Amino acid sequence: MLIILGGLPGTGKTSTARELARRLAAMHVRIDTIEQTLKQTGAVPGPMDDHGYRVAYAIAEDNLKLGLTVIADSVNPAAVTRDAWRAVAERAGVAFVEVEVVCSDADEHRRRVETRVADILGLELPTWDDVLARDYETWRQADLVIDTAGTDLNDVVTRLVSQLPGD
Repeated sequence: MLIILGGLPGTGKTSTARELARRLAAMHVRIDTIEQTLKQTGAVPGPMDDHGYRVAYAIAEDNLKLGLTVIADSVNPAAVTRDAWRAVAERAGVAFVEVEVVCSDADEHRRRVETRVADILGLELPTWDDVLARDYETWRQADLVIDTAGTDLNDVVTRLVSQLPGD
């Protein structure tokens, strides 16, 4: 199965993806890691555009074809990226579930954005103003919406696991 996580920075996507990957013994594909590596190696000297996503799609598809569950962790801000993730699952012949991760408490969301520390060397985290100004298309097809506001990570992931298809 391909579990497609998306949502604005600071909503809890990566924390959720990591814990979900641990529980399911799944592969975690994180766009931030891929994009930062491409930048650091000079493989993409100009704007990133969709280069990181294209690498992630290929890695995810290879691993889905091996029978692994893959968790895609990215902002996934546009219909075109969401369509591409679904196409990865379809080419691999596996089920997929789209999960939008939100933080409905604006104060908590802002606090998360303003206090988090980068866990990838050289990654510049967005400011709160960056998050507010970000192009982010409304999800029309999310299978699940997970609200992380005021909720313990363990509870968030337990709730998500209970809502996955086949569980």
